[in-house]
This record gives sequence, C-alpha cells and structure tokens, in this order.
Amino acid sequence: MAREGPGGLRGALAVEAARLMYEEGVKQYFTAKRLAAKRVLGRVGGRRLRHRPMDLPSNGEIRDALLCLAELAEGDARTRRLFAMRVVALRVMRALDGFEPRLIGSVSTGHIRRGSDIDLHVFCDDVDELLLVVRALGWRHETERASIFKGGVVREYTHVHVADVWDVELTVYPRADLRVRPRSSTDGLPIVRLKPSALEALLRDEHGDDWARYLRDGTLPELGDDDDDTVRDLSGLDGLLASLDDDDLAPDALPTAEELDDHDGDYDPLPGFETL
Repeated sequence: MAREGPGGLRGALAVEAARLMYEEGVKQYFTAKRLAAKRVLGRVGGRRLRHRPMDLPSNGEIRDALLCLAELAEGDARTRRLFAMRVVALRVMRALDGFEPRLIGSVSTGHIRRGSDIDLHVFCDDVDELLLVVRALGWRHETERASIFKGGVVREYTHVHVADVWDVELTVYPRADLRVRPRSSTDGLPIVRLKPSALEALLRDEHGDDWARYLRDGTLPELGDDDDDTVRDLSGLDGLLASLDDDDLAPDALPTAEELDDHDGDYDPLPGFETL
C-alpha cells in the first residue's frame, strides 16, 4: 500500500491511535499503532490489507493528534487541571526533597490529557529509605518492581504508586543516575526533567495569576469531574498533601517492533517515556 499524505492513511492511523489512547486507555504508542492498523485497514476478501512501515505514524504524530483530541474534549478545564497538577507535583517534590525529585512526563511538558498522572523520578540507593519517608507522610501507596531488558542487560526499577487527587508515580533510580538523561520514545530527545525550582519558575511564568492567588490564599481552581458535571474543590488538597504546610512551598499484516520507526527500538517503558 502506498504511503499517503497527512490526510491519508498515515493521518487516519494517527487519529485512530490517538483515539485508542484517549478513549480506550491504551497506554503505549507501539500498541496503539498496531491496533490502529488493524482497525483502520480491516479485511478485504477475508485478508487484511498490508502496508509498509513508512505508512505508520510516528509517536510524535500520534502525540499531536492526542493533544488535539484533549483540547477539543476538555477545553479550558485542561489548563486549570495542568496548573493544579503542577502545584500538587511541587508540594510532593518539596516533601521528598532529600531524594532529588525531578518532574517528568506530561505535567512537565504541559501535554496532559484526561487520565494523565504525575510522574516523578527520585534518586536513592536504598528503596527502604524512601518508603520510610512515604509511610511517615501517611501517603497511601503501592510498590511495584519492573524488569527492563535493555543494552543486553536486565535492569530492575522500583515504582511507588501514590494515590490521591491524581495518581503520583515515583520511579526510583540509583543516585549515580541523577546526571543520566534518558531519551524520550516520542522524539528521541533527552526528556524534560524539572527540579522543584524550575517547576516553581514554570508556575510563575505560565500560570502567573493563578500562582499568585495560590501563594496569597491557597486557592486552586475548581475542576469539573472527568466523569460527570460535578465540580471538585481542590483548594484543600486533602490526602497525601494534608501533612504539608504552605511553608513547604517557596514563593502478520501488523508490523513487528523492528519495522516501527521513531525510536521504538529504544523504547524504555518507564513513566514519562511513553505518556503525554
């Protein structure tokens, strides 16, 4: 099947892959591409139409289509949610300051959508040390270990999932990895990874009025619930943030993996590498 322009097959696959991620909860670009190809091409005469790897959209094209869907579906609420998520992220980072937290993923880049969570990298050589702090803060959490085969070796990572207003995922790295810059599966560039001070500057520069109001009286915008028309009042930030004071804030026909382009061969399924 010949490659078509942005409005043809490639564009149709990008839109369908984005829809799968937005509406059906598909998490990975690679999976979304495979499902999109299966659904869009379908079967003719009992056989599924074939295509070349170059017919498939890149991760970046899917990301752009996904952002368009989010903007159309969520409107101004998306901007308000981004601000509130960044405030939550900053307060969590302040609480975990001893572990050199770095914000990554959609909350750092601004590419959030419904269902986005807060992804942080934290650095320590003893996971139990981190868990002691998490427990002392009273945060509801679960721990998961993941094994990743990359570069000819198996690497194990610990993920701490903290549940609250939004899910917060802490991925634990050795302290020696603090200066290592992983690359994104979306564009192959080093991922955006923000220190608390950089996140605070982002809040000031991109959310000036809301940030000033928050510093003045602790007010956060009200957000419509994702599932209905009720309104969530986040001003109290109950739960994992309740223990923090405001002083903590400083003012077959389907492609194989080898056939896919845009850095899928270097894919590392850690938070922020695959999500928006």
